[in-house]
Amino acid sequence: MNIFDEPKIDCHNHLFDPDRFPYHPDAPYAPSGQEVATLEQFTQVMEAYGVQHALLVGPNSGYHTDNRCLLDALARGQGRFRGIAVVEPGMKLGQLAALKEQGVVGVAFNPALYGVGCLDGCESLFGKLAELDLFAQVQVCEDQLLDVQARLLRLPTRLLIDHCGRPDVAAGLQQPGFQALLRLAGSGRATVKLSGMQKFAAPQALFEQSAAYVQALIEAFGPHACIWGSDWPFIRQRSRVDYGPLLKLAERLVPDPTQRRQIMWDTPRRLFGFA
Repeated sequence: MNIFDEPKIDCHNHLFDPDRFPYHPDAPYAPSGQEVATLEQFTQVMEAYGVQHALLVGPNSGYHTDNRCLLDALARGQGRFRGIAVVEPGMKLGQLAALKEQGVVGVAFNPALYGVGCLDGCESLFGKLAELDLFAQVQVCEDQLLDVQARLLRLPTRLLIDHCGRPDVAAGLQQPGFQALLRLAGSGRATVKLSGMQKFAAPQALFEQSAAYVQALIEAFGPHACIWGSDWPFIRQRSRVDYGPLLKLAERLVPDPTQRRQIMWDTPRRLFGFA
């Protein structure tokens, strides 16, 4: 059995459907052309590659804090999807609970895009996430985790760390931000996404430049706290990215079939409650 036949859950992807759900005026970027990615298109991709479930991530690009496109997909998916929403820091507990009822399992925070200051004043929101047993999904890059790790650990919120922490591949495994991510495994409540290699590695060297980081993360967190995601539809990429080659990359990065099943199926099923 190869990776195309194995059970899989894609834990990082986005939908953009501006014809049905116009973009938010405050969004930092408006995907267009081949970046437009509807639920119907993503469903075809999933069926072509044997992906049974997906964690849909509400994007800062396009939709900002407008979750209508995400919630529509969750409703139409009838259990096939779970979601990560983008919300205002002052969202009330009841509003978050309503999102959870619709299939949202966490809220996204993006210091990589907005800077570490975007977490200022979010302590109350983190507390509400913990109360509802929702995840705080955090995307950092390079050494940003050094500035925010104390805040992330102050409250007992479950954490999802995006895209291998987006290390600086020129700085090596010992770079302070990546070492901080490895230490975060000791908290017992963090999960890391083995995804987004195309965001930090050169297109012609995705395996060569990401393999050591992926292996270090698997060793530190264990397959029970690692999940995989594609980052489809690959917005703002400077060169072509395709879904099939990313699956083959995952197969090379995690060559043991038992370990790969844990990361790509068992762990996300348990974390996000897929049937």
